[in-house]
Amino acid sequence: MEKRIETNKMQMNQLGIVKRGIDRADAAAVAQLAGFGVATIHEAMGRVGLMRPYLKPIYAGAHCCGTAVTVLLQPGDNWMLHVAAEQIAPGDVVVAACTTDNTDGFFGDLLATSFQARGARGLVIDGGVRDIKDLTAMQFPVFAKAVSAKGTVKATLGSVNIEIVCGGAVVHPGDVVIADDDGVVVVPAAMAQQVADAAAAREANEAAKRARLAAGVLGLDMYAMREPLAQLGLRYVD
Repeated sequence: MEKRIETNKMQMNQLGIVKRGIDRADAAAVAQLAGFGVATIHEAMGRVGLMRPYLKPIYAGAHCCGTAVTVLLQPGDNWMLHVAAEQIAPGDVVVAACTTDNTDGFFGDLLATSFQARGARGLVIDGGVRDIKDLTAMQFPVFAKAVSAKGTVKATLGSVNIEIVCGGAVVHPGDVVIADDDGVVVVPAAMAQQVADAAAAREANEAAKRARLAAGVLGLDMYAMREPLAQLGLRYVD
């Protein structure tokens, strides 16, 4: 809680800033991470970096992976999303937080059209979105806290490409953000290749286990669970 308060204070002290020329995670590592699911990456990274589960995809099967362009919004104001559009490079995912809890519809099909034209791969926003039917038809992946028709204004400065807290996770510009039906996870840019390699190893291990389970081997035996269960007093009664 104290860390969150400190981060929020730091964000407030950086209002009115747009950082250009950010350092993005290695493109090859990002491409490799794109091949894995959020659950695999989260486990491979030591069960860290996961955003809170209230961030949901607006349509089933939505998936995106890319480098973060971060946005700090003011409540009920989507001005900084328009500012952020200029900073998007092909392969980026826009990640937006708000200075306080807010579920207004910050984002819709017009901004999505602009983001797509710049090469954005998706949006993760700790706030509301609207125009869901159109966004789904566009197949533009959005992961949001809420769906709300309530519109926003353009009146107050936030920031672009500063450290933010989105869905309880710290996100730096250039970090790798992966999102799918299971949630959203953030991989620090400096760890991208290490996590990609760990995810590949985990996937290979799971493939071998899946083959054994499909052949009829029980998890009780594959994971050597019987002895610890017996030690805890598990009894079978016929």
